[in-house]
Parts: sequence; C-alpha cells; structure tokens
Amino acid sequence: MRKNIIFCCLLIFPTLEAQNHMTGTATQRYFNVVRRNLEASADAMPADKYSFRLTDGQMTFAEWLIHSTQRNYSDCAVLRSEPVLEAEKQAAKLKEKAEVSKALKDSFAYCAEALGGMTDQKAGSSDAMSYAFLHLVVHNNEIYGNIVGYLRISGIVPPSTASRKAAKK
Repeated sequence: MRKNIIFCCLLIFPTLEAQNHMTGTATQRYFNVVRRNLEASADAMPADKYSFRLTDGQMTFAEWLIHSTQRNYSDCAVLRSEPVLEAEKQAAKLKEKAEVSKALKDSFAYCAEALGGMTDQKAGSSDAMSYAFLHLVVHNNEIYGNIVGYLRISGIVPPSTASRKAAKK
C-alpha cells in the first residue's frame, strides 16, 4: 500500500508542477494583449484629449500612459538586471500625444526584449524578479481598465472591445 501511495505521488507531482501557469509563455501572452490595447488606445485618443481627466483629482489620459511608461521601465530594468533607464525619468516631462505615445511604445519594446530573455526559473529567482514579472502585466491591465472610461466618454470604442467585435464578423 505504501508503495502505491509513493508511486501515485510520483505521478501526480510532475503534473501539478506542469500546471503552474506563471510561466514566461503565459505572461508573454498576457503582456502582448495589454501592450496591444494600451498602444492602440494611445493611437486612438485624439491629441486634444490627452489633457482630459474624467473628474478633478484624476490623472489625465496622458498621465496614465506616462505612468505605464515609467513602471514599464522600472519593472523591466529589474527583469533585465539593469539600472532604470533615464527614459523613465524623462517620461514625466512629456505632454504631447506624439511624444507620450512614442515613449509608451518604446517602453513596451524595452519590456518585450526583457521578456524575450525570460525563463520560468529566472522569473521566480527572487521576490523582486517575481514582483516585476507579474506587475508588468497586472499593473498595465489596471491602467487599461482606467483609461477605457476616458475612451468611452470621448466616443471611442476601446481596442479590446473593437477587436472582439471584429472577430465576430
């Protein structure tokens, strides 16, 4: 009986290990979706709406994108084991659509490179690495959730909704 239990455990544990969905591949997949949504949102919002805020006290549309840019550089510097780039600090000075959108896209390209070299082992190698790895996707999805309201009130269908509508046709 004891041998049967040990045998079953040996069969089950590798299966449980394989079901760990915090893998580089899974995170890359979710990263690509939120990257596409944020970059498309930056493109879709008219330049004169970059200074728009839903209510007093909230960030402007541009400030949300700048916040994403800065966190991307901070998180992905950790993933790359590098100091944070000067571009992270420079992002705070940006105001115009073209420069804010370009900075956002550049930060996502920097992160895509970081994820390209990511392994599951590296992602879990330290608390800081795991946090940066997960934060990259989670935080950007939170930002996207916030800016959807800015898009909708401006009469723009958010990219995630637009892509679902296009897929149904």
